[in-house]
Amino acid sequence: MRMKKGIPHLLAIAALLIGLLPAQAQQELMISQYMFNGLLLNPAYAGSHPYTSASLLHRSQWVGMEGAPRTNLIGIDGPLLDGKMGVGFTFQHDMIGVSRDMEMAANYAYRIRTGQFGRLAFGLKAGLSLYSANLGDLTYWDAQDALYRNNISNAPVGKFGFGIYWNNEPSYKGLSIPTLYAADGKLTVGMAGSPDHYFTRHYYVNAGHVLELDENFDLKPNVLVKFQPQAPPEVDLNLNLLFKQRFWLGAGYRTGDGIVGMVEFQVNHMFRAGYAYDMNTSQLRHYNGGSHEVMLGIDLGREPIMIKNPRFF
Repeated sequence: MRMKKGIPHLLAIAALLIGLLPAQAQQELMISQYMFNGLLLNPAYAGSHPYTSASLLHRSQWVGMEGAPRTNLIGIDGPLLDGKMGVGFTFQHDMIGVSRDMEMAANYAYRIRTGQFGRLAFGLKAGLSLYSANLGDLTYWDAQDALYRNNISNAPVGKFGFGIYWNNEPSYKGLSIPTLYAADGKLTVGMAGSPDHYFTRHYYVNAGHVLELDENFDLKPNVLVKFQPQAPPEVDLNLNLLFKQRFWLGAGYRTGDGIVGMVEFQVNHMFRAGYAYDMNTSQLRHYNGGSHEVMLGIDLGREPIMIKNPRFF
C-alpha cells in the first residue's frame, strides 16, 4: 500500500490509516496539555471545580507530513448539587490520513467525599462517533482486495467509556478507559482476520501533585501512562513550574516518541491560554517539523478573588 505521492515520509504514517493496521492505529486522544484538560481523558473529571469550565484545543501533529494527524477539541463541564455530581460535554474531530472521525459525547460523574482527604468520583461517558475513510484516495498494489473498494462515509459508531478520579487541593489521580465498548461491527467487515472491533480499549492512568516552593514558585510533576494490549505501553513524564500563580512553564518526555515544551498563562480570572510544542526523538524527526498545540481555557462563574488560589489541574 502507498498513497498517491510515494515520497518516503508518507510511509511513516501508513500504519495510521484507518482499517489498514487496526491493532496499532492511534485511535484515542493524543494531546500534550492533558494536565490542564482532564475531561478530555476522563469522564470522572466532570464537575471537579466549583464553576463551569471550558477548553478549546487544536493540535497539528507532525507538521510537514502529508496526511499527518490534526485534532480539534472542545470540552465543557460543571458541578451539580453542590458538587455531588458533575456533567460535561466533549466534541472531538480527528483527521488522520484518509480518515475522519467526529465524536460527540456526554459525560457524567458522581462524587463522594473521602473524609478530609479529598473527593473520589466515578464517571461514565456515552457518545456517538461519525467515521469516514476515503479509501479511493489511496493507490494500492492489490487491486482485488475488497477492503479498498468502498469508501466509508459518516458511519455511526456508539461509544461508551468509564473513569475514576480522585483529587484534593494539591493532588490528583485518575484511571480511565475512554472507549470501554464501541458498536463498530460494520467497520470491521472485510478486514483481514475479521476482528470483532476496530476501536480497541486504551487504558489511561495519570497522577500529579503540586509542591509549594516559596511564595512565588510552585512545582507540579505529573505522569500519564497509556496502555493498549496490542502495543507497547507509553509513558508521559512532565514537570511544570508555576510563577506568581499566573504563568506555567513546563517540559515533558514521551517514551519512544519525543520531548515536549509548554507554557500556559492565566490571563485573568476567566481566561487561560496555553501552547505546547512536541519534537520527535524517533526516526520520524527526519520527516516532520514537530507538533504544535494551542489551547484556550474559559472558566465561567469563577470569582476574581479565586485567582489567588490558582487552578492547578
